[in-house]
Amino acid sequence: MKNLLISALTLASFVAHAELVDRVAAVVNNDVITLSEVETRIAPDLQRLRSESDLAKRGEQRAQMVKRGIEMLIGEKLMEAQVRELNIEVADSEIDLGMEDVKKQNNISSEQFEQLLGQEGYTLTSYKAFMRKHLARLKLVNLKVRSKVKISDEDMKAEYARWSHDEAAEFEVHARHILVQLQPKATTEQVELARLKAVLLMEEAKKPGTNFAELAKQKSEGPSKADGGDLGFFRRGVMVAEFEKAAFTLPVGGISDPIRTKFGWHVLKVEEHKVLAAPPLEEVKDQLREKMLRGQLEKYTDQYVQELRAAAVVEVKL
Repeated sequence: MKNLLISALTLASFVAHAELVDRVAAVVNNDVITLSEVETRIAPDLQRLRSESDLAKRGEQRAQMVKRGIEMLIGEKLMEAQVRELNIEVADSEIDLGMEDVKKQNNISSEQFEQLLGQEGYTLTSYKAFMRKHLARLKLVNLKVRSKVKISDEDMKAEYARWSHDEAAEFEVHARHILVQLQPKATTEQVELARLKAVLLMEEAKKPGTNFAELAKQKSEGPSKADGGDLGFFRRGVMVAEFEKAAFTLPVGGISDPIRTKFGWHVLKVEEHKVLAAPPLEEVKDQLREKMLRGQLEKYTDQYVQELRAAAVVEVKL
């Protein structure tokens, strides 16, 4: 009896320790989703969150990210169960083609690709495993959802009317920036020191009579340094989200507070705005069709996942 009691206490202690080390975030049927699995899935978002100095705000945003990550993984687990049930397989050659497509779309070399993977918390092996699951889910979506996606001429005309109305108020931004670089695995102290350096550069840039382009030539650590930090004109959807938000919010001549991206801290100055005219339907038909197809596919995929969820036993623990 004594030995049994000791064993029971030891087991209870082990379970309690495991709960502290890696909490259970959710259970999908008999498949456990751990907190570490969620954190790995949302690692790029968590990395960007490190620049938030307000601890309360950071905690709130982290909780929202974790919640979204859990929901994302629940959907993926449900779909992966269907992949296994339907014996859907992905060949190594398909993974290689998928990775080559990513490199081509981003115009990067294999070495640059691996560096970017490292910045996002992946190794080549772990990314291939991620890609295998991703491609398998795409095959499942094509099998179960794709046939529902249809776009009529009337749908296209209505979408163009909405789009051209929005585009009429759209503009391009011409901007310059000064970059204080950060390594992907920078410590909290290094991040803060770089931020303080960016604050000093911002204050210098805002002094009357300061030539921002000359300051960028002298102090920026980015590849556009030689051009005075010139980024040229760009539309929405081109720059990373944090950078774009500042660029399209500032007035002409405005200088931003330091902006954190995966590249480091940026001080941004808006030089010009250029109003965009909406092109004719024929020029943008393919682009709009692709956007509408993606929208419908996402809608019907979400419906399909909800159907799977209704038929499963799902328990969220966090």
